[in-house]
Amino acid sequence: MDIPVVDLAPFIQGDAKSRSRVGRAFGQAFENTGFAVVVGHGVSERLATDTYDAMKAYFAQSTAVKLVDSPPEKTKGRGYLPMGIESVAKTLSGATPPDLCEALVFSAPHREGQGSEGQGSRPNIWPERPPQLGRLVEAWCGSIAELTGHLAQLSALALDLPEDYLAPWYADPSLTLRFVHYPDQPEPPAAGQLRYGAHHDYGGLTILRQDQAPGGLEICDRSGRWHEAGVVPNSFVINVGDLMSRWTNGRWRSTLHRVSNPDRGLTGSTARLSMVAFTGPNENSEVACLPSCCDSEHPAQYEPVIAGAYIRAKLTESMDIAPPS
Repeated sequence: MDIPVVDLAPFIQGDAKSRSRVGRAFGQAFENTGFAVVVGHGVSERLATDTYDAMKAYFAQSTAVKLVDSPPEKTKGRGYLPMGIESVAKTLSGATPPDLCEALVFSAPHREGQGSEGQGSRPNIWPERPPQLGRLVEAWCGSIAELTGHLAQLSALALDLPEDYLAPWYADPSLTLRFVHYPDQPEPPAAGQLRYGAHHDYGGLTILRQDQAPGGLEICDRSGRWHEAGVVPNSFVINVGDLMSRWTNGRWRSTLHRVSNPDRGLTGSTARLSMVAFTGPNENSEVACLPSCCDSEHPAQYEPVIAGAYIRAKLTESMDIAPPS
């Protein structure tokens, strides 16, 4: 799929005219496809590579070792999520086969050490191995939090608002880091089973770093056809979640997407690792239609919601009842 590529460097480093130009391109991408690829984002490629390698080492450990990091409440908010307990397509189509992935999740890691626990009121679970993992996650979190601030300013400009308009919602943003491993598939998947089922993201803006492995992100167009999203080196894929779409009165599209299975005819490893950040306004904030997105001819379509409660309801709906033994 031809996803617009937006260079953030002129926004981060440029003058008001340059920032406005980037804002227009950013907004047009979300109005048309709900997705954008951003380059010039300022996040260190060395840090991205080191974090990726540490996560590969983590997921290469035995399931028994990783289950030590699994939360007792068996929800998506933190810790290690084994294969078989998640099915995101349930939020759209009811009962579906479990997704073919495992994940390591950190809730609000930017608040660690500040006397505040994660977004689910529970502390994060920090694996002991590999030993560099915790340090790298903290550094990655700092870079993603800085990028989130840039995207909040850019979003305001793109929505015809003052650049600092969204600052109160993003002074302490919602931020969840999710590192997702899609293992090789020695056995054929069940009918309708995917690496990650068709779904809409739930929150504000999702920030995704892909790798080059086969069986990746696919996006559904307006006519219902699926298209593979290509990989641009040293980039992030940004997409709109349901909460952001509500906030903009549907002006920005929360687009259906999924992670496909690799071709069964391929030889060699098809394992895939994605580094995802779910970002949005503070969980306790009210999200109501932005003033630039409604008028007498386009009244607000949605009732105001509390950001965190809205997202938690979606997360609960996407979980299978019983985890694997």
